[in-house]
Amino acid sequence: MTENKLQVPDIAPLLPENPLVPVVVIDDAKDAVPTAQALAAGGITCAEVTFRTAAAPEAIRLIAEAGGTTVGAGTIINAEQANAAIDAGAKFLVSPGLSREVAEVAAERGVPLLPGVATPSEIVTALSWGLTTLKFFPAEAMGGLPVLKAFAGPFGQVKFVPTGGIGLKNLAPWAQAPFISSIGGSWMVTKAMINAGDFEGITKASQEALAAYQAAREELNK
Repeated sequence: MTENKLQVPDIAPLLPENPLVPVVVIDDAKDAVPTAQALAAGGITCAEVTFRTAAAPEAIRLIAEAGGTTVGAGTIINAEQANAAIDAGAKFLVSPGLSREVAEVAAERGVPLLPGVATPSEIVTALSWGLTTLKFFPAEAMGGLPVLKAFAGPFGQVKFVPTGGIGLKNLAPWAQAPFISSIGGSWMVTKAMINAGDFEGITKASQEALAAYQAAREELNK
C-alpha cells in the first residue's frame, strides 16, 4: 500500500455527540459494564478503554455487547493490538502517536482512527492519510493551547482532541477553542475509582465534567 493511497476513516462523525472522551483503564473485566453504565448515567456515552491492561479486550467486548456506549480502544501502538481491539468490538482506535501499521489496519478494516500528534510533520503525515481529526498528546506537557493556536494557522482544516493534563479546573479554555473537537481525559473515571467500585463517584464526576463543558460553551456563545 503506497503512502498516497492510504485512506483512514476519520473519527469526526462520532464526536459531535461526544464532547468528552473518557480514558478508561480496566484491571478487571467485571468492572467494564458497571463503569460504562456509570459514565452513561452521568451523560457520557463514549469510552476509550486503554490497551494497557490484559483485561482490555474482554472489557471492550463486554461493553460493546451491553450496548449504550460507543466503546473504542486506546493506547494502540501496533497492528496486533489494533486487530485484537477491533475483533473485541472496538468502534474506534486511539493511538498515543502516529503509527503507519495501526493506520493500515484501520484503513483495511474500516474503523476510525484518532492518532496522537505533537509536531507539524506528524500533522502533515496524518493529513496525507485522509485524517483531519487528531489527538494532541500529551496536551499540557507539549505546550497546551498556545501550541495548538500556532498549529491552527497552517492547519486550519484540522480539529484536535487534546488529552493529558486536562481536568475540571482547566477545562473551560480548551472547550472554548475553535480548533478543539472533543476533550479526552481520565479525571472523571480514574483507575482508583474503578478499582474501588466507586461507580456513583464516576457518575457524579461525569455530570460535573459535562456541566463544566456545556457552561464553557454557553459562555462562549453569549
